[in-house]
Amino acid sequence: MKSVWKTWNKLSLIEQIVCGLAVGIVLGLVVPKATWISIFGTMFVTALKSVAPILVLFLIMSAICHHEAGQKTNMKNIICLYLIGTFMAGVIAAAVSFAFKVNLVLGDKATDIKPPSSLTAVLQQLLTNLVANPVDALVNANYLGILVWALLLGIALRFANQATKHVIGDLADAISTIVKWVIKLAPLGVMGLVFAAISQNGITVLASYGKLICLLVGAMLIDALIVNPIIVFTQIHQNPYPLVLRCLKDSGITAFFTRSSAANIPVNMGLCDSLGLDRDTYAISIPLGATINMGGASVTITVLALAACNTLGISVSFPFAVVLCVLAALSACGASGVPGGSLLLIPLACSLFGISADISAQVIGVGFIIAVIQDSCETALNSSTDVLFTAAADFKRQKREGGHFRVSVSGKHDDLPAKEKNQAKNSQTENEPSEINAGE
Repeated sequence: MKSVWKTWNKLSLIEQIVCGLAVGIVLGLVVPKATWISIFGTMFVTALKSVAPILVLFLIMSAICHHEAGQKTNMKNIICLYLIGTFMAGVIAAAVSFAFKVNLVLGDKATDIKPPSSLTAVLQQLLTNLVANPVDALVNANYLGILVWALLLGIALRFANQATKHVIGDLADAISTIVKWVIKLAPLGVMGLVFAAISQNGITVLASYGKLICLLVGAMLIDALIVNPIIVFTQIHQNPYPLVLRCLKDSGITAFFTRSSAANIPVNMGLCDSLGLDRDTYAISIPLGATINMGGASVTITVLALAACNTLGISVSFPFAVVLCVLAALSACGASGVPGGSLLLIPLACSLFGISADISAQVIGVGFIIAVIQDSCETALNSSTDVLFTAAADFKRQKREGGHFRVSVSGKHDDLPAKEKNQAKNSQTENEPSEINAGE
């Protein structure tokens, strides 16, 4: 057993997750009635969701209260990248939908679903979340509310004595350690999640929706592997693919199985740390990205809305398609970072073409049928780009300040503790090149 344990520990986390994936598929096909196996997946996702709000609160508080006057962050640039990426995802989805038209097989009306009535309702809900009770925000994982309270507390604590600031920092480090313990359980959690998906839905149930699934996944792949690298290249002016692939590997794979941007926040925090990014920036940008950076949701909303139009014989002109992309981007920013959050916003896009709520509810029903693949890919795209755009903005800042960096999929120095890397980075002079490896 000791030799097996040593061999297992020598594997990287990604290799361990692949093993858990394989075991989950086999168990789902061989013993689908052993439902107790799925408890591992439920516990893993629940643990991530439980620790993420507390982690975000203390990380942001710590980052703000330790922020020195004159120290610059890249939040304005990162937010712009989030919005541009979400809009461009909708444009790609519209282009693919025009090129490959899909008809939906509409089923029974989903009577238990209550989507928002208008875009105004979505924006109103967002503003309400900003001023939510802090305890309620933590309990319900309202990350906008957590973000606001953490910012306010962090600003107030800037005037506190150093001992208090050290306590806040120590608490943030302690919670980060707990998160690392939870993430080590990812292989077991993935096994349970995959088993649940295979045993409950099977593989053949998705056959009749194959074309729609291919359209959605294809649009997301184009966005992830072509559009996003172009956006990143405009920031770092060098080959973006090592960074893109690193984010997809270390963040996207985990998000694919958890199907929750909120649950993947601790994973993204760890990835930003291993990339050597500015903690003061990513402590804010990652939870914010889990709320407003929704390229995958924009793809889902646009594709399903246009598929509904095609099914009903509604002709969509180019100007209307552009309006749809804008509406999809705004709606996507209101999508909750939980499984299936974007599907409830489809009626907003459908209303643009006069599609009734009854038909829109049926389109949502189709979305839930294919969600085992659609929502997994959507979350992988959403969550991985949170880190991607944060890293792109940080690397741009380093280059602007006269530093140099190299991003590689396989690096040799990422096993250094985060504090040592930050100390090494801060000790470099302006004329010395700063090497950042984007791999393990």
